[in-house]
Amino acid sequence: MIVVMQKGASRGEIVAVEERLRDLGFQTHPIYGVERTVIGAIGDKRDSHFEVILNLPGVERIVPILRPYKLVAREVKPETTAVRAGRVTIGGAEVVVIAGPCAVENELQLITAAKAVKEAGAHILRGGAFKPRTSPYSFQGLEEEGLKLLARAREATGLPVVTEVVDTRDVELVARYADILQVGARNMQNFRLLREVGQAKKPVLLKRGLAATVEEWLMAAEYIAAAGNHEIILCERGIRTFETSLRNTLDVSAIPLVKELSHLPVIVDPSHATGNYRLVTPLARAAVAAGADGLMVEVHPDPARALCDGPQSLTPARFAALMEEIGRVAVAVGRVAREADGKVKKQAGG
Repeated sequence: MIVVMQKGASRGEIVAVEERLRDLGFQTHPIYGVERTVIGAIGDKRDSHFEVILNLPGVERIVPILRPYKLVAREVKPETTAVRAGRVTIGGAEVVVIAGPCAVENELQLITAAKAVKEAGAHILRGGAFKPRTSPYSFQGLEEEGLKLLARAREATGLPVVTEVVDTRDVELVARYADILQVGARNMQNFRLLREVGQAKKPVLLKRGLAATVEEWLMAAEYIAAAGNHEIILCERGIRTFETSLRNTLDVSAIPLVKELSHLPVIVDPSHATGNYRLVTPLARAAVAAGADGLMVEVHPDPARALCDGPQSLTPARFAALMEEIGRVAVAVGRVAREADGKVKKQAGG
């Protein structure tokens, strides 16, 4: 159940309600909204519990949550959660773009890509240091050396960094260098890893699994939230269907659906959804039109020589063109987009 506190409820009243809930055997998860605080209470609820809690100072009402995911449900928090990484906010009016190479290969490649995506208007730098690959003989990433290079790229550009963590043993190490921890599609239901990143003090970008339903995806996010971390960004990256002409099939319908079901921000990865650089921009436009809070795009200075996912990577010039196109779509649907010079594009008359 969710205990909704009155607007303006004091910190002391919130703490008192939490303590009483714990006395009754509930696990508590306070979620601080713009106007009011709600407390997620997970446990065996009885009718007598409702009366006890409703009579506590500062309590406005109690809302039963019927969905299996409790803490990430829209009922808990009507407004979209705004997740901050450095000076960037994901889940606000601006469409946030994460860009960079699939894998960190060397310092020149990474710094070149980082400077190019920043110049085109990207907000966050991506780059894989640990690379889970289908084949054990494929490039697996530079590991900690790659993390160090990402930190240098952040220093050189000012862009926050997101990179994937694939093992519970590496969460602390990756969190030392990254601003956002990514849990990849293949690890979406690695429940020990979800709990571990849930205990980290960094935002988590959770990709949808290759064959995961929307409910399974949200339940994976619930694992992170239940471990104490509510700074979660959901990423639709395409699912596996019977279609073989694309790497995956982008589920555009999942964007508005998840935003209806959950208060977490939703971004889209059109690169992995297609596996084909020619299709990345059209799907990026569709994602923004459908309400995505951001995009995650692979960009490489020389895709033909990329050690990982070259066929789906954009050149810096193509990425700059993508930024222009999604900017126009963002403005058309009432969102905000950033131009290459750092200024923002607003809706006509705004």
